[in-house]
Amino acid sequence: MSSNQVEAVLTHLDQTQDDARARLFDLLRIPSISAQPDHAADCAQAARWLAHEFAAIGFTTEIRETPGHPIVIGHYPGPEGAANGALPHVLFYGHYDVQPADPLELWTSQPFEPQLVDHPDGVRVVARGAVDDKGQVVAFLCACRAWYLATGSLPVRITLLLEGEEEVGSPNLDGFIAANRAALSADVALISDTGMWDRTTPAITSQLRGMVYVQIDLFGPSRDLHSGMYGGSALNPINALTRILGELHDDQGRVRIPGFYDGVPELPPALAAQWDALGFDETAMLEAVGLSTPSGELGRSALERLWARPTADLNGIWGGYTGAGSKTVIPSEAHAKLSCRLVPGQDPAAVLAGLRQFVTERTPPGARVVIQDLNASPGVAVPLDGPFIAAAVAALTEEYGKPPVMMGCGGSIPVVGSLRSLLGLDTILMGFGLEDDQVHSPNEKFDWACFEGGARSHARLLGKLGGLD
Repeated sequence: MSSNQVEAVLTHLDQTQDDARARLFDLLRIPSISAQPDHAADCAQAARWLAHEFAAIGFTTEIRETPGHPIVIGHYPGPEGAANGALPHVLFYGHYDVQPADPLELWTSQPFEPQLVDHPDGVRVVARGAVDDKGQVVAFLCACRAWYLATGSLPVRITLLLEGEEEVGSPNLDGFIAANRAALSADVALISDTGMWDRTTPAITSQLRGMVYVQIDLFGPSRDLHSGMYGGSALNPINALTRILGELHDDQGRVRIPGFYDGVPELPPALAAQWDALGFDETAMLEAVGLSTPSGELGRSALERLWARPTADLNGIWGGYTGAGSKTVIPSEAHAKLSCRLVPGQDPAAVLAGLRQFVTERTPPGARVVIQDLNASPGVAVPLDGPFIAAAVAALTEEYGKPPVMMGCGGSIPVVGSLRSLLGLDTILMGFGLEDDQVHSPNEKFDWACFEGGARSHARLLGKLGGLD
């Protein structure tokens, strides 16, 4: 791929930042909250917006209905000769749905009225979905637009897979992929839904944690009881459930679910040394959220605990009376949400079975327990060899003047495992978010420099891939 073409594309991006910002703001104004049924029309509108924008630069796009929110697929044929396999075929995945904006009172502006906000670190865009994932999808769109408008063509074949249910666990995605294998076939997948190491240091994510997510429901008496009349005789479900969950970890911070650590590998010494050299400041990370003392597994480094060790955390617990004043009842039931973050090597089905055993063995006589399986996905390790990762490394190094950090991610992106198991694709995880972007929280933001760097890096990557054969 001609360096003159790449420079023309980068110049176009630099000269059209106002246009890029307007496009991003248009998409951010659509309240495409997948979890709330009254926003179904907004999700459909976001899908139409993306289909239209990519169609305007030569993609053939379709909006496919699912039992939930629609999926946008698109195809760009690439330059002449690309169809015979002479050039790589890239599958780009992203999502247009967003988390609910609650609590609204904590936002400094309306969550779906995007704002440009000055900050000592630079201008940032504040809105729900700014970085997760609308901003990163629009950065890729702008890179494609720049190639199309500056040179007349994109340098590779591209297929789009843009869904609207990522924030609710992608319940219809695997079935859609399985039913559309031919339409989604490619050589490599590209996802921009991860982060950088810091504002000036790019990153490629090398591994993701998976998840087992459950709801535990413990039932006792047939109705709520007066604690004075029944206390001391009747089973209290909240007491029972909290006692069970209080035994989830031992004094060393290890999870006590049977078989939980089966298949968990030790961190290779070379990778441990690389992570140690990053100089991660755990104290600063914790102080930024009002904490001072690290938690978790003893004897493990901070990044190892965050990226390469499995966890189990209660995400919510409820039951009985929680309103104002007093109401002395023994509740008839108690409930908890529990998530286990898994690392590559763990079997989600085995972890779920161990969790059932752990809870059942501790359930007292007279109680009935139900464990609802809400999500299960394995951890994923991304291969870091081969020409596609090399192209991403080269693109990021040219853009930022330094090579990317190969970092882990404590979060989960289940589609990475799905693309591998259903389509046989490895994924380039090249994202541009920052640790302080407040993802899923009030005042979510995306630094404009990160958006701009993301668009330019994608443009460089497409040029690098266009030079492969």
